[in-house]
Amino acid sequence: MSYPPKVATALALLETTGIWRSNYAPLLHRLFWRAGITIPPPHFASFKFNFIFLGIWFGVVCGLMMWFMFWSNHDKSSSESAAIIGTSLAGVLYGMFMALYYRIGARKHGLPSWSSIKAAS
Repeated sequence: MSYPPKVATALALLETTGIWRSNYAPLLHRLFWRAGITIPPPHFASFKFNFIFLGIWFGVVCGLMMWFMFWSNHDKSSSESAAIIGTSLAGVLYGMFMALYYRIGARKHGLPSWSSIKAAS
């Protein structure tokens, strides 16, 4: 299955940079692209988009895993607040650091903005 045209063009450009494919086309992004949803590869996305998208995804997944592995066996009243605070903090920190990582990578490799990429015909 092929990706949306604009994404395919961006991926071809990223392939020439020497960045690992698993880094510029993470699994979550590939799932969206295969579904036909055009979201920018992380190196082309804005800091805000990466912060929110990656932070929410990580917070939810981390929270669910931690709930079923640890917190569900403890007292409910303290576990719920710890789960919410812990996963929120994890999501914010992960989102911030990953957005910063991708922004630095985009600058290092001199990548253009997402809006300047034209879909291949």
